[in-house]
Amino acid sequence: MIKLAAALACGIIFVSPAYSQAPGTADGQWHYLGGDSAHTRYSPADKIDADNFADLEEAWVWNGASFNAASGRSTPSYIDGILYTVAGPRRHVVAIDPASGETIWSYREPNTTRYEYSMRKDYGKGIAYAKVDGRGVIYIVSPGFFLTALDAKTGEPLEGFGKPVLVEGFPETGVVDMLADLGHDYDAYEGIDLETGYITSSSPPIVVNGVIVVGNSAEQGYNQSRVENIPGDILGYDAKTGEFLWKFNVLPGPGEFGHETWENDAWKWTGDISSWAPLSADQERGIVYVPTNGATLDFYGGFRPGDNLFSTSLIALDVKTGERLWHFQLVHHDIWNYDTPTAPVLLDVEMNGEIVPIVAQTTKQSFVYTFNRETGEPIWPIEERPVPASKIPGEHLSATQPFPSKPAPYDQQGLSEDDLMDFTPELRQRTIDILADYETGPLFQPPLHRGNDLGKIGSLWCPGDIGGVNIDGPAVADPTTGILYVTSRKHCTTRIIAPGSVRDAIIDAPTGSTVADYAVLSGFGVRGPDGLNIFKPPYSRITAIDMNTGEHLWWIPVGETPDAVLNHPDLQGMDIPNTGYGLRVAQMTITPTLLIYAGNLSDGTPTLFAVDKATGATLDQVEMPAESNYGMMTYVHQDKQYIILQSGPTLTAIALAEF
Repeated sequence: MIKLAAALACGIIFVSPAYSQAPGTADGQWHYLGGDSAHTRYSPADKIDADNFADLEEAWVWNGASFNAASGRSTPSYIDGILYTVAGPRRHVVAIDPASGETIWSYREPNTTRYEYSMRKDYGKGIAYAKVDGRGVIYIVSPGFFLTALDAKTGEPLEGFGKPVLVEGFPETGVVDMLADLGHDYDAYEGIDLETGYITSSSPPIVVNGVIVVGNSAEQGYNQSRVENIPGDILGYDAKTGEFLWKFNVLPGPGEFGHETWENDAWKWTGDISSWAPLSADQERGIVYVPTNGATLDFYGGFRPGDNLFSTSLIALDVKTGERLWHFQLVHHDIWNYDTPTAPVLLDVEMNGEIVPIVAQTTKQSFVYTFNRETGEPIWPIEERPVPASKIPGEHLSATQPFPSKPAPYDQQGLSEDDLMDFTPELRQRTIDILADYETGPLFQPPLHRGNDLGKIGSLWCPGDIGGVNIDGPAVADPTTGILYVTSRKHCTTRIIAPGSVRDAIIDAPTGSTVADYAVLSGFGVRGPDGLNIFKPPYSRITAIDMNTGEHLWWIPVGETPDAVLNHPDLQGMDIPNTGYGLRVAQMTITPTLLIYAGNLSDGTPTLFAVDKATGATLDQVEMPAESNYGMMTYVHQDKQYIILQSGPTLTAIALAEF
């Protein structure tokens, strides 16, 4: 067979059978958060192309202000002639006319204290969908951790689904109180005692072969000083009846696989390990893929020695039973907030003349971990390599971490002087002087504590917890070529660990523990002189990776060089290459010919770019009405293709001008 790179150059496209397995975008549809259950964000719709891209204009605007929408993280779904989205902290489900933007119906659940406390109320990323006995059903998980099933046409709660909820105002049918299935004491209105922990949701469930699989999220661990928490166990329900089917324990107890990775009996009282990122699924094989968060706390784990399975892992579950088929821990004993932030992407690729089913997980570390999605075997070797030890008393990190041999990292890892800006010798020296107060080093550089023997303000680890890939920039993929497109940014983080009240009982923990008592103080990145970025450009990029071979094909900066660089007095008259604007692509989708992404011009103007997906060349661009957030999608309604942009409380539909 012609090699893929040569085939692309010749205009020949290899078509794999992958798209037949998860065709959520066939016929102009967009059924899932990621378009299809493989989470490729690919659509075969081709009415918008390079020749007419410049003719795109606003078709309609839907304003979610009346739903108190703010952050705008939902990716709408287009299903059988209706657009569905989630809006505002109450997680309203809204059905919208796809041609006019008019609201058809909306639904919200009654108020509860467990809703009010949720830290992720306005983080609803979308809905799930299935057909039950020929009727379309919309599923939503709320901040209060209720699962609701709605008739897709009317918005009415689904008759015969779930059990009556013991809270005034809830419908008599159509709702499941999922706290009942986690196995912790709770009050239906108040939720779980906050001294024990808290669980909520930010991503929609996914329906696979008649089973609703529900992930979750916990309190952000950024500034916590309490180590008690509950684990974010994964739940499975019958899509027709709401019957509870199974629970997968993300924190293994005695006798369960991985229990030995929790020392000091921390498994009894700590947790998190939530799956706040979206889930993906292989419908044909009946496998759901669960990316997980780290364990409590985000930046200190002296009270939980061991590798801490299944934190910061990718887990493959049998959707019928909830049994673990395979797993891979991406970070052992995670204290970098390297939680797995995006849905894994499923592709069928060609290797040595054979079609291989893969799952690719992008990470904050700027790695793509790649596995045979059926067996869990790494596609390319993953090596355990030595990493720095912690200098914090009582913190025992893993001596090694897993490094994929292919693909190569898609962005900077670690920090050395060679990575720093070099526009002029003076600016570089000023940057070096700023960083002199911080400890720097390779990937997996651990945090420092206040009063450390080095006399440093803190430690910088790179990528930081908002570097590499993150929730605001999910990868996209072309299932017809096996090419993955990843957006990333350079960023370093420092968090200061300081003496504080964590948990009195830790000091008296079994086995004679000498765990230190620490709390996490606020963290921040570091800016260079005059507010410039400390790094050599590009500051942010899109990288095309051929997943048939593991090789990088091309990369391009995201957007344009910011005015702060172009107008800097020390840089006038210099030929500065495009640095990228410094932000990941917040919205990106892919069609038969184009990679479409939202970025910024030098002056900050929000712009939609059309890129040749084979070469990375920018073909055209159009100004957008506002800065866009997570959630671009495209659909075809009445033979007209639309692109949806999410901008805070509004959805903006753009389409080709009609002459």
